[in-house]
Amino acid sequence: MSFVPGWYLLYTKPKHERKVALQLTRMNISLFLPESKVVKQWHDRKKVIEAPLFPSYVFVFVDKMEHYYNSLDCDGVLYWVRFGKEIARVREETINSLRFLVNEGRNLEVSSERFNPGQKLVIHRGAFSGLDCEVVEHRNDKKVLVRIKILNRNVLADLSHSLIA
Repeated sequence: MSFVPGWYLLYTKPKHERKVALQLTRMNISLFLPESKVVKQWHDRKKVIEAPLFPSYVFVFVDKMEHYYNSLDCDGVLYWVRFGKEIARVREETINSLRFLVNEGRNLEVSSERFNPGQKLVIHRGAFSGLDCEVVEHRNDKKVLVRIKILNRNVLADLSHSLIA
């Protein structure tokens, strides 16, 4: 297997994302587990909780073959996501865009809908200054969109107009 340092995607057992993330953190392996606030309803109450944006997936930055193999030993990990025989890489720009939406966006939503290319804008304030984003029309409202091609999903969010140019 040819190895190139970068972001890759681990597939986990259902509801094991946080457990895997904790184990990876203990191994000093960089990861990104995007989460959003969701309202859960029980028969007697409602509660806002943090839930993974992509259930059963954890983004992992692998810079050593040792990390690749050690990650597979984590309890709850099933396999690395692959395209054919190669493990699938995730572009750094995709990770940065996701981080931006998770930190700055409101009303995050994951969709498998197909969106026409939207208006390209640039973030001009905050920690993600200079990052490109795409604005699309969704349910008669303008939303910021990040395309996650590896998962065939899109993340949509409301964003303050003061952050984009």
